Amino acid sequence: MRPKGLLLLASFLMLPVGAIAQAVPKVGTCPSGYYTSGGACAPSSSDPRPALPKVGTCPSGYHTSGDYCLGSSSNARHAIPKTGSCPSGYYTSGDYCLSTR
Repeated sequence: MRPKGLLLLASFLMLPVGAIAQAVPKVGTCPSGYYTSGGACAPSSSDPRPALPKVGTCPSGYHTSGDYCLGSSSNARHAIPKTGSCPSGYYTSGDYCLSTR
């Protein structure tokens, strides 16, 4: 049996880089502005704030919403969970790598 966190992280990391305001794997209750759709939380508006499965401290520009980090605005910077060093074009923010753009 795989640890739930690893499966969630693997599912999240397979999303394309520009997909910051798309459905996210469902963990507990969906964040504000999202609804349950099968095993995912899907955005409920046309201009949703990005959501990330919460892994430690949320990055700058995001706040905790249940089991997720939710962008403070719809144009929050792209973030990925930090595993080792951040890739080029990203910097450390909380337990995530946050895009410089």
